[in-house]
Amino acid sequence: MLQHNGSYYYCESSAHGIFVRVASSFLELGSQEARRVWAPPAQGLVSRNIWAPELHLIKGRFYIYFAADDGVNAHHRMWVLAAETNDPAGPYELAGSLETGGWAIDGTVLTDAFGNCSLVWSGWPGRRNGRQNLYIARMKSPTEVSGSRVLLCSPDQAWERHGMPICEGPQVLQRGGRTSIVYSASGSWTEDYCLGLLVHEGGDFLDPMSWRKAGLVMGKNAHAWGLGHCSFVTADGGEDWIIYHAKTSRRNGWSDREVRAQPFSWTADELPVFGEPLPVQQTSPLAEEELLPRSA
Repeated sequence: MLQHNGSYYYCESSAHGIFVRVASSFLELGSQEARRVWAPPAQGLVSRNIWAPELHLIKGRFYIYFAADDGVNAHHRMWVLAAETNDPAGPYELAGSLETGGWAIDGTVLTDAFGNCSLVWSGWPGRRNGRQNLYIARMKSPTEVSGSRVLLCSPDQAWERHGMPICEGPQVLQRGGRTSIVYSASGSWTEDYCLGLLVHEGGDFLDPMSWRKAGLVMGKNAHAWGLGHCSFVTADGGEDWIIYHAKTSRRNGWSDREVRAQPFSWTADELPVFGEPLPVQQTSPLAEEELLPRSA
């Protein structure tokens, strides 16, 4: 989700392409039309399994980062769309793929104080499925990675290993000069999917020693299961909100996910405090994961 010029923009995907919703209040996004801003080709490396699109404003131009393949999971790579106009709601053109050194999903952009960008994503350490790490690499431009990937963190904690050892869905939070990455851990199909926190302690973003794994920061309770892959937005009035998906049952799978939102606060050290997932009556359901037109 992104706020720009008084409107909120919410990016999502389906087999039919990538869509953007627009509303004057982010709590109204679920009822707004999903506008298709890009359609995949019928065949090829970017035609299937279009996952986790992210809308970013970088140096005055809008970009959408997403993962896709040709129907073979091992071929999943990161791709980027560039806006053809200055409208976040598109249309967009395919700018190309991003070199990640192998299987990759959930790419996001981390920008430093000087405007330099790095790509952060989830990838396999080798050529086979079975574990996902977080990686980072420098970017030459918003559409090109310029350096080799660097291992940022691995799923080495018990809470990161339910279903499969996974670190994915990185999201950048910056406040008061401090940079953190909130990421998702464990299998997204399980009730134990959750959110962890990496805290930057200073120095080069590409130095793994400059990051500290602060632990589990939001997980399941009696009201929500399988919560993760979050986003953040500041509402009118300055209140910060976390947008996340959660399962409505304890059964393994993805078909029961919905998107929720709730406010969060900060510590004196500029670290996020998400608290417990709230009952659905106290959160703000935005849209079901699959609330998209099946033909367009």
